[in-house]
Amino acid sequence: MSPEETTTRGAGEMISKAGAAVKDGVIGGLKGIYEIESQIFSLVRNTVSDALKTTGTVAGEALNVTRDVLKGTIKASEEVGTGLVQSAKSVAKGLIMGVHDVGGDILSTAKQAIMGAIKGAAEVGADVGQVARNTAEGILEAAKEVGANVAEVAKVTVNGAIEAAGSVGTSTVKAVKDVLVGAVEGVKEVVGAALPKSRGSGSSPGPS
Repeated sequence: MSPEETTTRGAGEMISKAGAAVKDGVIGGLKGIYEIESQIFSLVRNTVSDALKTTGTVAGEALNVTRDVLKGTIKASEEVGTGLVQSAKSVAKGLIMGVHDVGGDILSTAKQAIMGAIKGAAEVGADVGQVARNTAEGILEAAKEVGANVAEVAKVTVNGAIEAAGSVGTSTVKAVKDVLVGAVEGVKEVVGAALPKSRGSGSSPGPS
């Protein structure tokens, strides 16, 4: 086995461990009552940053780590029977902060996070609209804390949400669109530009 293959294999194993660690941690957190959000946020942030530091290839692995962490979260909610809505904000915020800690691209992470959360919610039968809202709130809260361009992050998040919702179904697009306006309070002009206009909008109804 070449050194390059060994490095790639090691990175993959670390990413898989990151997803498993988040899954186990989220299960433990969801079974508790107090400080659930801060526990999950810290868990995700530390797990993501540690995994990326270990792989040594932040740019190439950030999306893989994000995907695996979201998978772990969704599996945890399935095993516990609830919790995806409640944990979505903390997980999203932890993802953004963890990637930022190691100098990663938070814009691509934001898009990956919102898309993964929406698709995951649809798969497990959770409230897609509420998961989308909570995820967006976590992303934007983190963006503000790290001093990122919040309007740009909001635009990427909204576009990712609509793209993911579109792959799930028309009714999901409407549900996500309705809740995102509230989630990005303060940057409504971004939502207005990013969200697709329905044919029936305006003073007169569109064709049926």
